[in-house]
Amino acid sequence: METANNTPEMLTIRQAAQRGILPERTIRRLIADGKIPAIKSGRTNYINYSVLVSQLNDGTGGIWQ
Repeated sequence: METANNTPEMLTIRQAAQRGILPERTIRRLIADGKIPAIKSGRTNYINYSVLVSQLNDGTGGIWQ
């Protein structure tokens, strides 16, 4: 989902996990393995939520391999 001004919805790992798609631990592992992109700011990783959902739906990015 994108916000009203078409900027991507960037969420922390915890926020994404609270949406119920994947557990926090799984998201952290996928980031560490380079299977989903993340932007690190300080100690916090941010992920583009719509990209995560798209990768999960399409099976792109080799998430499950």
